Amino acid sequence: MSTGSRCGLVSGEDVDSVEREREREREREREREREERERERERGEREKEKKERERERERERERERRERERERERKREKERERERERERGRERDKRERGEREKERERE
Repeated sequence: MSTGSRCGLVSGEDVDSVEREREREREREREREREERERERERGEREKEKKERERERERERERERRERERERERKREKERERERERERGRERDKRERGEREKERERE
């Protein structure tokens, strides 16, 4: 058995080489894990941005819906006001007709 070997099966240089390879493999694994965490973080950010854009679109749709509803209400109120005006006109005409008839009866 050689005196420079560990376990007596491989030379010291071979053991060092195996250790260096294992360390490189551990380093590659750490790098893969770091890259995976980075991809997960980026994916999370994209999801968050997507949700925020969707919430913004929803707020915009809601704002537009409320604006359309206000516009419809303004139109309904305008129509009600026109109807009240017509009703006042009919009442005035009726009153004036009644007054004219009374005037004729007096004559």
